[in-house]
Amino acid sequence: MNAKEYLEILHTAERLKDTPRHCTTSNRRTESVAEHSWRMALMAMLLRNEFPDTDIDKVMAMCVIHDLGECFTGDIPTFAKTDSDRAREDELLEKWLRSLPADISESFTALFDEMNQQKTQEAKLFKAIDKLEALIQHNESPLDTWSENERELNKVYAFDTAAFSEWLTELRKEILRDTLEKLGEA
Repeated sequence: MNAKEYLEILHTAERLKDTPRHCTTSNRRTESVAEHSWRMALMAMLLRNEFPDTDIDKVMAMCVIHDLGECFTGDIPTFAKTDSDRAREDELLEKWLRSLPADISESFTALFDEMNQQKTQEAKLFKAIDKLEALIQHNESPLDTWSENERELNKVYAFDTAAFSEWLTELRKEILRDTLEKLGEA
């Protein structure tokens, strides 16, 4: 990869700094996709000792690149995203990945394939972190910024994704306690 190709990748990825997500921060500012990915990578890094047999560097890489397709489509909340939306995002991402230098294209494509297949410990941990980070952010955001469906969704979302790990299941339960407290149901 030469310097120009490197910069072109960064210029495309920079779009995620300005791509808003559905959720707000604790100060009511709309969160960006880049911020979500950054905190996911931090979450993975902090779990290194909890998952000693897992390649945390790979999980962090998954966290950093997982929403690159949103450079082309924007963010659509999981509860609103259709199969058509997913197909369009996948198509645009695959087209972009094919345009990258061969070694980067192969590396990113392999990571996306692993994430999509959800067979490895790394892919499962990445997916759980993705969903749990969204729940944590909602708990940090003012309740009046939640959509009506999130009041129930946030009580049940991601338990299945965390179920492969006792530690993540306990984290999910703690997040639920925060949710219930926020809703005044604790």
